[in-house]
Amino acid sequence: MTKLNGEFELIKHITAGPIRKEVICGIGDDAAVIKYGNKFLLLTTDTIVENDHFSFSYFTPEQVGIKAIESNFSDIAAMGGKPLYVLVSLVLKSDSTMHMVDGIYKGMRKRCKQYNVDIIGGDTTHGDVNVITITLIGEIDKKYLCMRKDAKPGDLIFVTGLLGASTAGLHLFRREIKGFEKIKAYHTTPKSRLDVSWEIAGYANAMEDISDGLASELRNISEQSKCGAIVYADKVPIDRQTYMAAQACGENALDFALYGGEDFELVYTVSKERSKKAYGYCVGEIIKGRSVHLKKGNRLTKLTKFGYDHFKKNNSK
Repeated sequence: MTKLNGEFELIKHITAGPIRKEVICGIGDDAAVIKYGNKFLLLTTDTIVENDHFSFSYFTPEQVGIKAIESNFSDIAAMGGKPLYVLVSLVLKSDSTMHMVDGIYKGMRKRCKQYNVDIIGGDTTHGDVNVITITLIGEIDKKYLCMRKDAKPGDLIFVTGLLGASTAGLHLFRREIKGFEKIKAYHTTPKSRLDVSWEIAGYANAMEDISDGLASELRNISEQSKCGAIVYADKVPIDRQTYMAAQACGENALDFALYGGEDFELVYTVSKERSKKAYGYCVGEIIKGRSVHLKKGNRLTKLTKFGYDHFKKNNSK
């Protein structure tokens, strides 16, 4: 029997073209896009698993709820859309408590209230490990839709904020290193960039959220747009505390930013003509070709390593 050869290969293997003509985009972007009247519906789903995406040894139940919601909000933000409705499915261990469940829902409701989003249903069952699956429905006007395939050679690449801190926080927790509370909070209390995504969607071409590392997201944009990319190593925005945390863990902060993930910032491309209004940090450019390269000084290296992959060993997380 053929073994799974990584998440990216699995997605390519199971991808099929849309059947119904109203499906604008199915598998292959941050959210599915469906024409519905004069607007597009956005649909996304994400699952977090105990001892993989979170641990109650350093997450509170409320923080778990926040992460479950924000990781989905981030997908809607990456399309330039607005979240509307949430469905929540829970797999609960036999020793789960109402205190834990109440905490998870407190975190979810807190973030949903901020963006006027309703939790409207879901499902519950039991299992050997706690699992939360969120299905999120959003909407967008056609003119604001940002898709991975829309990157163009000559576009500049921007990111909306600092990278690598979430992975640094995870390494600190796993090594039981004290201090660095600010960096640890990036991991336990993530926040999507819905606060700026609607504005960015007005001038961006392609956009994606950084859930699996900058290198992985640019590989996705490259694959869908049939373009290449260059990342300027010295332009990748990394907090000084992240550098210090990485050093304390015996790791490389740039690797955290490129390959770590769960920063939930946005990476987007914009034409040079419209780049003056761009938000965030310019970290590279879109080029002809199909490869992603890292530029350090005058040295250009083709990347063969990418971000976190659920089905491969030796992930950066």
